[in-house]
Amino acid sequence: MLFKEYFLKVNKKYKMQSRKKNEGISIVGILLIGVVAIFVLSYFKIDIKGVVESPTAQENVGYVKEGSKTVWEKYLKEPAEYLWNDIFVDLLWKAFVNNLERVRDGQPTDIELASPQLPQ
Repeated sequence: MLFKEYFLKVNKKYKMQSRKKNEGISIVGILLIGVVAIFVLSYFKIDIKGVVESPTAQENVGYVKEGSKTVWEKYLKEPAEYLWNDIFVDLLWKAFVNNLERVRDGQPTDIELASPQLPQ
């Protein structure tokens, strides 16, 4: 009887932990939070359009935009272009398209050609 109680306790704890890991916010949840936030701002009579169009907000958006462009040009553009052109396009995309064309034409793919053949 002791083993059964321990097993049930551990199983219950595992189920609770696994449920917690799988929980998260969905796209619908994010949209719902956005709608609620708009209603709350409206309730407190905060003009969203006025805030967004204010000179201070426009200055802040411009500042962040220019800073983002600088970071992209100085630090991120070269590695991103290397990853896109030399890794993704050359290694992955061309092989993917090549194999899809082989499938379309009824020829064996690279994986089928590389796999060991069973004796007939």
